[in-house]
Amino acid sequence: MSGRTAEFSEALDRKTSRSICEAVGERLQRSLPPDGASLPDSLAHLLNELRKRDEPMARFD
Repeated sequence: MSGRTAEFSEALDRKTSRSICEAVGERLQRSLPPDGASLPDSLAHLLNELRKRDEPMARFD
């Protein structure tokens, strides 16, 4: 199964991968509470970490 996954990931270019990530992010934003205050602490922490990691990526687009 890992061979199949490797083949699939190699077939995605950077632009396609970024588009998929953005679409997933948009869907998550629609399904999560807008303020994040009602999220469990562990999930709020993970979301903050994702935001920090996305900031450097935005500079390269």
